[in-house]
Amino acid sequence: MSNTENNGRVLRGKVVASKMTDTITVAVERYVKHPKYKKYLRRTKKYLVHDAGNTAKVGDVVDITEVRPISKRKSFALVTKK
Repeated sequence: MSNTENNGRVLRGKVVASKMTDTITVAVERYVKHPKYKKYLRRTKKYLVHDAGNTAKVGDVVDITEVRPISKRKSFALVTKK
């Protein structure tokens, strides 16, 4: 699972939960422009991320990368912790 060198997406987000074994929940924000009103809206998506040592804590800013599916909902792995 330590092979995170691939061409998948790399995202930055904030850890919002870390109560599972080897798994953290990361919230990633993105800004989307409204087509009519041209206002930028903040959209958040939560990802389940593999953390093989439970190193990340709630509130940490982390980089995650796309890897092969680890479970039904987990397809990202922790790269770095800021």
